[in-house]
Amino acid sequence: MIEREISNTALELFKLYPILAITGPRQSGKTTLVKMIFKDKDYVSLEDIDERQIAIKDPRGFLMNYPNGAIIDEIQRVPSLFSYLQTKVDETNDVGQYIILGSQNFLLMENISQSLAGRIALLKLLPLSQRELKKAKLFPQNSKEIMFNGNYPAVYSRKIPADIFYSNYLSTYIERDVRTLKNIGNLNLFTLFVQLCAGRIGQPLNYSSLASDTGISVNTAKEWLSVLESSYIIFLLRPHHKNYNKRLIKMPKLYFYDTGLVSNLLKIELAEQIQNHYLLGNIFENYVVSELLKNRYNQGKKSNLFYWKDNKGKEVDIIIDSFDNIIAIEIKASQTYNLNAFDNIKFYRKISSNNIESHVISRVDNNKLLSNESFVSWKNIDF
Repeated sequence: MIEREISNTALELFKLYPILAITGPRQSGKTTLVKMIFKDKDYVSLEDIDERQIAIKDPRGFLMNYPNGAIIDEIQRVPSLFSYLQTKVDETNDVGQYIILGSQNFLLMENISQSLAGRIALLKLLPLSQRELKKAKLFPQNSKEIMFNGNYPAVYSRKIPADIFYSNYLSTYIERDVRTLKNIGNLNLFTLFVQLCAGRIGQPLNYSSLASDTGISVNTAKEWLSVLESSYIIFLLRPHHKNYNKRLIKMPKLYFYDTGLVSNLLKIELAEQIQNHYLLGNIFENYVVSELLKNRYNQGKKSNLFYWKDNKGKEVDIIIDSFDNIIAIEIKASQTYNLNAFDNIKFYRKISSNNIESHVISRVDNNKLLSNESFVSWKNIDF
């Protein structure tokens, strides 16, 4: 097993709450993780039809089968179980009773907020991080390879070729999750929609344009984006909320949680093809942003990532807002140290009143510290 950074966070939270919930994309390693770190807990999956029927027909009896608690996988399949879990943990108020897992965030969170508020700790497990791959000695030595292969565990632990894994992943996702979350009649049209989303990574999201290109209404486009968000396929990066300039772009930017999936959707068949692809800069930006997000989630923290852009084209790719400290990051696919890469950050620093720490993350091999800013190699994304 590849050791996961989130393990210590999960163990500590389980000492503080009766229930620990871990969400994240399918195949991100949730089940493997909890079986390894909670070896004393029984495991049951509600994907199993027989187990699901028992939980639906007799939820109280189902829980009585696990007097010492359990790991319950895909719990959103039986929404009625949440209320019985509440009653069960309230009987003793003991910590460390149940671990619940789910890959459909909307359904899971809806039930948690209704029944388990205050009784549960929440974590998100994304595909493998850069640090996890390094520790397992599986980290690729060139950026094209990591962008093409993505970070899903099966590509590394089971040596499944990336093109095969992501093609099957998409088929499985559309057949299972989409039908569960939304009654989408035309799955071919939905597949086209996902492909068009991949072509818009790193860009402010224009709902009208996306809807028009797909041949659907704007409201349908928003609904489908919500489905993709709920299943941890995409996420939206919001503009920075501190208003230093009234003429700001206020649309969110679109990213995928994994660039291997993006590469597959863009019909990229070999890692070498990324180098000359017209979206190279966007794919690399997506990779960096997803790594920054993993670093937060693996510590049990919420995202504090934003972007900043005005209507004249001045833009800072990432603003990390940590209360009294702002980190401004530009992301460049260049493999050289170019001082002009700091221009937009310097402009942002002039109009803001904060102490700004500034970096450029690019495809250079080594970090380089300058007087009041630094170049950071794609191999060392650690913020």
